[in-house]
Amino acid sequence: MQFDIEAEAKRLRAVMDEQDCVNVFVSEGACLDQIVREMEAKGESIPRDAFGHYKLDSVNVGQWFSKQFAKLLGAEKALVQKSGYFARSAAANVDDLRLIQSMVDHAVECGLRGESGVVGHDEDKGNRLRAIEFARVKGGKPFEIETPWFKELLKEIRQPLGHRIEIKHGGEKVPSIPPQ
Repeated sequence: MQFDIEAEAKRLRAVMDEQDCVNVFVSEGACLDQIVREMEAKGESIPRDAFGHYKLDSVNVGQWFSKQFAKLLGAEKALVQKSGYFARSAAANVDDLRLIQSMVDHAVECGLRGESGVVGHDEDKGNRLRAIEFARVKGGKPFEIETPWFKELLKEIRQPLGHRIEIKHGGEKVPSIPPQ
């Protein structure tokens, strides 16, 4: 989704004035191309993994966002926490436990059959719980910004829905049709 950091900082500043602080949750690959371009322009080289993807821990998207927003918001303090830390801050509920148990049971069944893959609900196969083939598990899948729950989330936090950004082969980004 197209991202205007100055406009977002202005929105967050209003939230900060109202609430005394803001929490920003950022996808580990958010603005990756922009951040990599900035790093490479400074002469930094970014290591890649065995699949040719940038190693996200070397890019450190969270730290980049923290520096940008702290400056733009005039924040006195900024704290970056990884999602695993946040995820572990609350106990699993009944639905979480049921999901975990069903995935573990299925993974064991697959292992006993000698079937490899990543156990999850396969979006391409009717959201069926199955071992998804390793060849199909890769990064770079664009997030569907028109998903109803995502649009509702943006509405709740008063963040406008940006325009979708399509990525052409070679990394060039071009805006696609604006959202309706």
